[in-house]
Amino acid sequence: MIQSPFKVSAIIPAAGSGSRFGETKQFKLFGSRPLLYYTIRPFINSQWIDEVILVVPSIDRHQVMREVVSIFPTKKVKVIEGGKLRQESVMNGIKASSNDSECVCIHDAARPFVSDSMIRDTINKCTSMDGAIVAIPARDTIKQSDGFTIQSTIDRTILWQAQTPQTFHKVKLIQAFDLAHEKNFVGTDESSIMEHAGYNIGIIKGSSRNMKITTQEDWELAIQIMVKKEQI
Repeated sequence: MIQSPFKVSAIIPAAGSGSRFGETKQFKLFGSRPLLYYTIRPFINSQWIDEVILVVPSIDRHQVMREVVSIFPTKKVKVIEGGKLRQESVMNGIKASSNDSECVCIHDAARPFVSDSMIRDTINKCTSMDGAIVAIPARDTIKQSDGFTIQSTIDRTILWQAQTPQTFHKVKLIQAFDLAHEKNFVGTDESSIMEHAGYNIGIIKGSSRNMKITTQEDWELAIQIMVKKEQI
């Protein structure tokens, strides 16, 4: 069996309010189980992950432990309280991680189709980089605008759409968070915070299947995919 080059803690921020979706989708039944169950299952089953840390609203903590964590007795799972912002939730997850974990693998709670190879490849990439993310090449023509007036067309061949998982050396990510706090920088993902701190981040090519459920239309598409895969 191939061993992971690092001790890795997976952090799943699931403390969002679901304002764009209309409800907290991570706890909504996705077939017979909550969406969060399907999201964390690949991390529970992965030989590359040593522990899983779920970051949830305080009001949902006991429910998650009862309805999700109890199903997975084979791996260490922690359920902790999140913050108001994603950065706060991720930082809470880092603080709760084991002292011997060397890398953290962060994944969106609303991406239920992550593969084990994505997890593995972002971790392995950290042997030569400060971190790595899953991303897919931009497919559509991208326009830069001022309001509703086009200013320019951006070369899409150099553009990537970031996904998760995103894996980083833990100490370096903590340093990047500290710098972001000092400079009042709010990144859109953990990679942007690492980039802001000057770290080198690699890209692992992902898949359009690794979708993030943001809208009701996304939810309906995800259900169709799961039914086709006969997993719900």
